[in-house]
Amino acid sequence: MAIIWLCILGLLSVTGGVPYVEASKAPEAPGVHAKAAALVDVASGRILFSQNGDEQMLIASLTKIMTAIVAIEHGNLSDTVKVSKRAFGKEGSSIYLKLGEEMTLQNMLYGLMLRSGNDAATAIAEHVGGSEEGFVVLMNEKAKWLGLEHTHFTNPHGLDHKEHYSTANDLAKLAAYALRNNDFREIVKTKTKQVGERDYSWKNKNKMLFMYEGADGVKTGYTKKAFRTLVSSATRNGQQLAAVTLNDGNDWVDHSVMLDFGFENYPLHDLVRDGQRLAGYPYKVDRTFQFPLTEEERSLIKTKLVLQNKATTDYALGARGGLELYLGHEKIGTVAVRDYEPGLNAAGEAESSMAPGSRSISWLQSLQLALKNLFS
Repeated sequence: MAIIWLCILGLLSVTGGVPYVEASKAPEAPGVHAKAAALVDVASGRILFSQNGDEQMLIASLTKIMTAIVAIEHGNLSDTVKVSKRAFGKEGSSIYLKLGEEMTLQNMLYGLMLRSGNDAATAIAEHVGGSEEGFVVLMNEKAKWLGLEHTHFTNPHGLDHKEHYSTANDLAKLAAYALRNNDFREIVKTKTKQVGERDYSWKNKNKMLFMYEGADGVKTGYTKKAFRTLVSSATRNGQQLAAVTLNDGNDWVDHSVMLDFGFENYPLHDLVRDGQRLAGYPYKVDRTFQFPLTEEERSLIKTKLVLQNKATTDYALGARGGLELYLGHEKIGTVAVRDYEPGLNAAGEAESSMAPGSRSISWLQSLQLALKNLFS
C-alpha cells in the first residue's frame, strides 16, 4: 500500500515551528538511597528517571503486582477461592487464611495487595492458573508480552529465589500497565478494607497513601535478601506517576522526592487536541495526545503527517492517515487524522464553510466505494 510521507514542521500551533535541537539539558536527578530506582509517567509509559534501572535484582513482594494483574485479567472477581493445604500456612507475610476457607477472588486480591498475604498469593495462583506452577507460566508470558526483558518469575508471592528477579525499569513499566486497569487501580488505592467473609479490617501497608498528597498505590515488599522494595503512585493535576525503588532503607522519603521531581519537571502537555485542524490540509486530529515534557523539551517536538493512499479500501472507509509525533528523533506516538467536517470547530463554535478540499461522504457511500475497490 502506497503511503505519502510529508514532513511538517510547525504544522500545528503547539509545535511552534521550532527547528530540531540536538539535545536539551535534563533536570538534575533526584538523590535517592536505593540501589536501583525508576520513575514513570503512567499514561505515556515514559521513564522520567532511572538509576541502575536495568540491574536485575530480587524484588520481594513487588512480585504481587504481576500476580494481581494476571489474576484480574484471567480470573473472575466474583469466583469463590478455596484455601488449599499448600496455601494454608504459607511462610512469610500472611492474612492468616484457614485451611478450606472460602473467599471471593476480589477479596483475596485485597488481602494480597493491602496486607501482602503470601497465603493469598498461593490460593489465587492455584485458582486462576490451575496450580501455582501453571500460574507462574502466565506471569512469565505476561512479562514477555509487556517487553520486560530483564524479568523472570518462579512464584506468585516473591519469596527469594535466584531465578526470580526484575529491574526498576521493568517494574516501572509493569506498574504503568497495571495502573491502567480499573480493578487493579481501585484495589491498590484502598487504605482500609472490611472483608465480610472474615469480619476483618485490613489496613494498607503502603504508608505513602497516608503521607503523600495524591498518593493512590501501589505495593510494598521486603525480604532479608531483597531488603526494602517499594512501588508507589500518585496523581496530581490529572497526571499519574509511579516510582520504584529496590534495596532502599529510606524509601518513604525517596519516593516523595522522586514523585515531587516528576511533577515539577515533567508536567503533561497537550501536543495536539481532539478536533484540532491541520493547517493547509482538510483534516483534523482524532484525539488529544498528552506527553510529559520539560520546558526545554517542548522545543524539540516535531510532527510528520503520513497520508493513506486514496486507492485503498481503508481510505474508502474513512482512514486518512496519521500524525506522528517525535521528541527529537524519537517517535513518541501517532494520532489518527480524519476529514475536517463543517459544523463545530475545536472550540465548539459553528463553522461557516468547509475546509478547502474537504469532502463529506456518508457511511453508506464509504461502504459502496470500498466494495467497488475490492471487486472492480
